[in-house]
Amino acid sequence: MVRASIIAALVLASCVVVILSWVVKYMKWMWLEPKKLERVLRDQGFRGSPYKLLVGDLVDNNRLIREARSRPISLAQDIAPRVAPLLVRTMKSYGKMSLTWFGPIPRVNIMDPELVREILSNKFGHFEKPKNNPIVELLATGLANYEGEKWAKHRRIINPAFHQEKLKLMLPAFSASCADLINRWKKLVDSFGDPCELDVWPELQNFTGDVISRTAFGSSYEEGRTIFHLQREQAKNIMEVINSIPIPGLRFLPTKRNLRMREIDKEVRKILNGIINNKIEVMQRGDVCNDDLLGILLESNFKLSEELNSSKNLALTIKEVIEECKLFYFAGQETTSVLLTWTIILLSVNQDWQSRARQEVFQVFGDGKPFFDGLNRLKIVTMILYEVLRLYPPAIFLVRHTYKEMKLGETTFPPGVQLCLPILFIHSDPEIWGENANEFKPERFSDGIAKASRDRVAFFPFGWGPRICIGQSFALMEAKLALAMMLQNFSFELSPTYSHAPHNVVTIQPQHGAQVLLHRL
Repeated sequence: MVRASIIAALVLASCVVVILSWVVKYMKWMWLEPKKLERVLRDQGFRGSPYKLLVGDLVDNNRLIREARSRPISLAQDIAPRVAPLLVRTMKSYGKMSLTWFGPIPRVNIMDPELVREILSNKFGHFEKPKNNPIVELLATGLANYEGEKWAKHRRIINPAFHQEKLKLMLPAFSASCADLINRWKKLVDSFGDPCELDVWPELQNFTGDVISRTAFGSSYEEGRTIFHLQREQAKNIMEVINSIPIPGLRFLPTKRNLRMREIDKEVRKILNGIINNKIEVMQRGDVCNDDLLGILLESNFKLSEELNSSKNLALTIKEVIEECKLFYFAGQETTSVLLTWTIILLSVNQDWQSRARQEVFQVFGDGKPFFDGLNRLKIVTMILYEVLRLYPPAIFLVRHTYKEMKLGETTFPPGVQLCLPILFIHSDPEIWGENANEFKPERFSDGIAKASRDRVAFFPFGWGPRICIGQSFALMEAKLALAMMLQNFSFELSPTYSHAPHNVVTIQPQHGAQVLLHRL
């Protein structure tokens, strides 16, 4: 009896010690460490809202986003207050180099292009990407999220898929997808009359989903549509997670959202695993299978394995290939669809630029199919796409973090601070771009990116430095070809039913669609 009491007391004491250790650990994470970092940053002149236990600025951010999304804006207005209202309020109150709180993590805004250059171009690994919430990685991980040697290995294997000569071979797939879209639009105009009102946002999502299905996996959009819809649903869930209060252990609970996200991840992996295994079987039979991104990636992976046979860990596993495919599918589809959507909206309003772009397309291609070398001669079209990327960059900001004490400019940052590079805000800063920074002026890029603003790194829609987006050329070639073929066949103007309501769902998207009036030429 006494022995049993002693054992029970020891067990109870052990439980108390464990609980107390967890309490101390989480108190340090939720309060002590954030307050310490806040003092260090304020001592160096950074101003911002005071830290609130656990939530930081998340509650305010969610409230401001709900308010902003409740009403549309005019096309002449700056979109920043609608897509990033907390950053707008913070910078107005505390200046450009200000401080916000991403839950218990301090996030410093870096608006100086010189400092942006230093962060993005410094020795690899100096300023790393922050670690994602593991549940966020259910959308996609891969090259975009890796660091150090793992990033270098993946980059080396994936690089061949995005070489110019490989992209040139994919042009027929781009053309086929776009031809399907053009024919569908022609039938709609013939059926419903000229002009025909059309919401181009879902149309362009389907188109870019078709392109990435054909070019990445060699399949049609119909075969890849399940992945497309699942990844789009996953992206919405991810944004809800990112903007929610970071409650420890919440991701392990069987909530409706958590269960659905894991279900989506499982289904996407199953589909991709089947596609990859089929591709590997074809390659093992000796058939040439390097006419799509997946085939090129697998071929590059096999070659590296053979070259470095003594170091098998240098090749990608099937699981890693699946992650790269998920990233291909999401990033490849999403980036171009939003770029084309905002391009059509802005050209619908700016008819002079639409006419100039169409004239250039006919000068280069006539009525024929766009070809690779001709796409590189589309100077006006390129200027327009750059200006759209400036005003509506796919990502609002990039984030890096300090894993040790680091000096940036005149500031020394302690470990545990996030550095926010607000692309949207730098792209529209009047001090860099002039007083007309929020206006659609493609002529800014008439002499190229380097001379478009007062600082070259003031324009970085695809990132900058060693980690610049590997798919940049892919996205721009796809956008040029699609826009050229649209201009050859249609003119478009804004529909009276269109409501300008950009909002952030991983990328900047039209909340209420993108309705335009199509006219056949």
